[in-house]
Amino acid sequence: MLVKARGPVQAVSANRLSDGIAVWLGPDHRWVDRVEEAGAFEGEAIAQALEAAKADMAARLVVDVYPLDVRVEDGRTIPTHIRERMKALGPSIRSDLGKQAEAPSAVIL
Repeated sequence: MLVKARGPVQAVSANRLSDGIAVWLGPDHRWVDRVEEAGAFEGEAIAQALEAAKADMAARLVVDVYPLDVRVEDGRTIPTHIRERMKALGPSIRSDLGKQAEAPSAVIL
């Protein structure tokens, strides 16, 4: 983890162990494929979300669990750090690959 979460609103990211893709913990503590659908946790809910994510890591569902700062805009969860936005989209040198190619209208920048 290179980016440290410090903000009052955070999401939880990981990589799904079965296919390696980036995933985010949803508001119901289930993993979602798109950062826009990630849970935006505040206060004690951040620790609870991390605890749920780490349980999934112990169960070998995901790896590299960490919190990230986010903001919520129009009901969508948006990472505040550029590194996390890039992770959510896919390779920056090939816009035809990754999640950005799957749903080009879901621009989160």
